[in-house]
Order: sequence, then structure tokens, then C-alpha cells
Amino acid sequence: MEGIEIAAKLMELSAVTAPKSKGVSFVQTRILTGDSLQKLADEMVRFGERTGKKDFDRDAKGIARSGAIVLIGLKGARAVGLDCGACGYPDCKRFEQQARKEQEFAGPICAFRLLDMGIALGSAVKTASMLNVDNRIMYRIGTVARAMKMVEWDFVMGIPLSATGKNIFFDR
Repeated sequence: MEGIEIAAKLMELSAVTAPKSKGVSFVQTRILTGDSLQKLADEMVRFGERTGKKDFDRDAKGIARSGAIVLIGLKGARAVGLDCGACGYPDCKRFEQQARKEQEFAGPICAFRLLDMGIALGSAVKTASMLNVDNRIMYRIGTVARAMKMVEWDFVMGIPLSATGKNIFFDR
């Protein structure tokens, strides 16, 4: 549906222009449509089976019925430089020296950069809501999109979009 793709592009715009700590952005966006939605849904089911993690199959059903997905994430996010300790390290220098750990996501990530991403996500779903497009922020989408190398970001969330008589992302 053309309207969903337009909404997805406007959501990207909202995420990109959302305020960022010190005015420096590490936020990335990408829109998925067409065949990539079914491929993602299929891999979500396999990921859940392989890892024993629950609800990947449940969320995959909604993904398969989506009109588009907006991925929002962080890539190469550097520490803000406040030495606040919110990341668990005493200062930003020690935080930056830590080896990256790869699991579902790569970390550690500066708490302020995660806040930036949260603001970007909130701005994007606000835009979808204003356009009456059903949506839901889902961590499972980001985990599998990253595992599939759809994106090579450190941290990713996905926002599936739908325009039907009932929000399909809350059928649980």
C-alpha cells in the first residue's frame, strides 16, 4: 500500500531529525517492504526455534502481514563525554576502551546514545500515529534483522506498519 510506504518515509524523517545528545547523530534508518518482510518473518520463527526464545513465532505472524517495517538503530555510537557512569564504567575513556561484545546486539553502548535512539523511536511512532498507521516497536525484529545482516548496526529495533480495521500487532 502506497500510503504505508509514504508513512514509513515520514517516520524515517522524524527519527533522523529527532534531537540527539550534543547534536551528534549515530541513528540509522532503513525501510523494509515486499519479499523482505516474509523472509524476515520466516527467519524470526527459525531464530526462536534455534535459541529457545519465546514469542519470535508470534511476532513473525504480524510481520508477515505488515505493509512495511521501519528499522531504527545505532551504528558506531561514541560516548557523549560526560563521564556520568550510567554505562557502568567510571568514565567515558574506560567505556571507549572496552572490547565490543557481540550477542543479539553489540555493546556496551553509551546510555545517552540509547536515549537518543529512544527519542528517535518515539518520534517515528508519533508520526505513524498521527497518520493513523498501526505500529508497534519490537525488539525481536531488530535482533533477527541484525542476525540476517539486513543491517550492520550495533543496536536495532523494528517498527512494523499496518493499515487494517484492527491493529494486528496487538493480537496476542
